[in-house]
Amino acid sequence: MYFFSASNPSIQYGGMTMESKFDIYNLIPKKYQPNTILVTPGQNEIAVKKAFSDAGFSYPVFAKPDIGGKGLGVKKIETETALLNYLQLFNVKMLVQQAIPYKEEAGIFYFRYPHDAAGKISGIVMKEYMKVTGDGVSTIYALLLQNDRYILQIPALKQLMGASILQVLMPGEEKVLLPVGNHARGSKFIDATGLATPQLEQKIDHICRQIPGFFFGRMDIKFNTLEELAQGKNFAIIEVNGAGSEPTHIYDPAHSIFFAWKEIIRHWKIIFKVSTLNHRLGVPYMSYAEGKKMRKDEKAYFKMMNKALDNEVNTGTL
Repeated sequence: MYFFSASNPSIQYGGMTMESKFDIYNLIPKKYQPNTILVTPGQNEIAVKKAFSDAGFSYPVFAKPDIGGKGLGVKKIETETALLNYLQLFNVKMLVQQAIPYKEEAGIFYFRYPHDAAGKISGIVMKEYMKVTGDGVSTIYALLLQNDRYILQIPALKQLMGASILQVLMPGEEKVLLPVGNHARGSKFIDATGLATPQLEQKIDHICRQIPGFFFGRMDIKFNTLEELAQGKNFAIIEVNGAGSEPTHIYDPAHSIFFAWKEIIRHWKIIFKVSTLNHRLGVPYMSYAEGKKMRKDEKAYFKMMNKALDNEVNTGTL
């Protein structure tokens, strides 16, 4: 759920209203938007190819559902044939996004009380993609078995990599296996909140204040260096997550569960205050019935998406 004080960017799915990532991208200042197109269900191959060409895309690209979460359905795609096959799996709107060349990925949690002149950064998480380092002897599969964090990802990786999962890497050779900065997809999250310098906070506040009605949430970004980021250079916003987003720096393995609980409660208090202040300014609360229906519709939607992804695994498209 996104926290915008005006009408939420949304789409209809089976009679329900859910937030559209594509509409939200269009609220982000243009210079920070990734190059993205929207593909609708039933759109023919010729139209998709034309939209791809008109957008000036080149491979690789990322495909992901217009409604999504926890990395569900996000895939890096290297060829036109693979892209067209992937899009056919889903009877929902999909985004195709140019792969961003910047080497680092982070999530920056931001909030601003409606009566305050400036907002604050309440957490930063650096994302380390799932990767292995070769020893000249072990296969990628064997290296995965040596890492407790990666074991649950092995079934999906077998489908994704095929026979190449038995490749032996040279000593010291690193290989990124899933270039998706999501905790549920094997990425390691590292708390980097201490890097929130006044200069960086000022830059993030400047960007967030340009997003209509955005007072609370997390921006996921790709960038080269923190120094360049603070100067507004060489970075792109790949996601804007609102009221439903987590302060993901809590997932740093160095933190205890007590730290996580404390941070979650702190952010709940912040969103409660933002919500009540906005309500006084005329932004209505969501009713219990609306919230219950949204939750029910959300569960139905993600059940459908998981079924499509199961089909992807079974047919070998993953």
